Amino acid sequence: MLALDLGVFKRNQEEAPSFKEALGWCVVWVSLAIVFGFLLSLWHGPETAELFAAGYLLELALSVDNLFIFILVFAHFRIPQHLQHRVLFWGILGAVVMRALFIVAGVAAVDRFIFLLPIFGLILIFTGAKMAFAKDADDGRGVTEGFMVRTVRRFFPTTSELHGKAFWIKENGRRVFTPLFLVLVIIECTDLIFAIDSIPAVLGILPSGMSVEERRFIAFTSNIFAIMGLRSMYFAIAGFMHYFRFLKLALAFILVFIGIKMILPMAATISATEGLMHAWLPAAFYRDGAVHIPTQFSLAVIGVALILAVGLSVALPKKK
Repeated sequence: MLALDLGVFKRNQEEAPSFKEALGWCVVWVSLAIVFGFLLSLWHGPETAELFAAGYLLELALSVDNLFIFILVFAHFRIPQHLQHRVLFWGILGAVVMRALFIVAGVAAVDRFIFLLPIFGLILIFTGAKMAFAKDADDGRGVTEGFMVRTVRRFFPTTSELHGKAFWIKENGRRVFTPLFLVLVIIECTDLIFAIDSIPAVLGILPSGMSVEERRFIAFTSNIFAIMGLRSMYFAIAGFMHYFRFLKLALAFILVFIGIKMILPMAATISATEGLMHAWLPAAFYRDGAVHIPTQFSLAVIGVALILAVGLSVALPKKK
């Protein structure tokens, strides 16, 4: 489907899709994810389908948060819309490869070094707290004026002028990279940064009792389904991002929740906190004597947080 979207249905990379076309593709991707979840339920049971749904909702929400940065970066470098499509075309391919590598490495690391789970949990709690107090303008400044931009400009000769769809041109006999190439690097680095948060987040949803192959499967499919619709989603809702003003707070809450979920099993083994946790945690949160937050509960927390965020954002939209 990704090959069809990028290479067949949209052969002209230089032409941005219309709002109607982009919205249609968003419906296609979400419908495919729903069908895939239904097939998982028949194939591996309802709990696996619920894990996929929770991971997909989380990754989809984090992908929408990516769009805030994309809009700021494109505006900062004054990239016209028809060239934005070209950057996203190549950026999404790089994102697929990076997510696959991160998932393989992350699952293998957690499986071999179990102590990494609470460390990932602390990272997610810190990221959630930071996200809750961050401003969109600060995020954009950090990306466009950060270390990676300075590094690219230091090692690659660049020009400040766009030259159509070209990522580089020949100038006075040497290759010079255009702002379009710089924006592509920023988009890839942005996804890399978000992957550092999102991969531990989706791994935090998956129970430790699952095999390595099952965890890779759920983590990869939920990520890829979310990424595949990102390009269409950008052109469908880029003009309505002020209706998502509370999404960042919802994501911050979800990341903190998943971070705590990853820390609880380790905390339950510490004698100083074991009695306190048994007193406060419901019996349903225990399985075979170990802390296990049910998948249905995690899915409900993620779903309710996102619904409330979108509902409040529509009721109280941010001024353009």
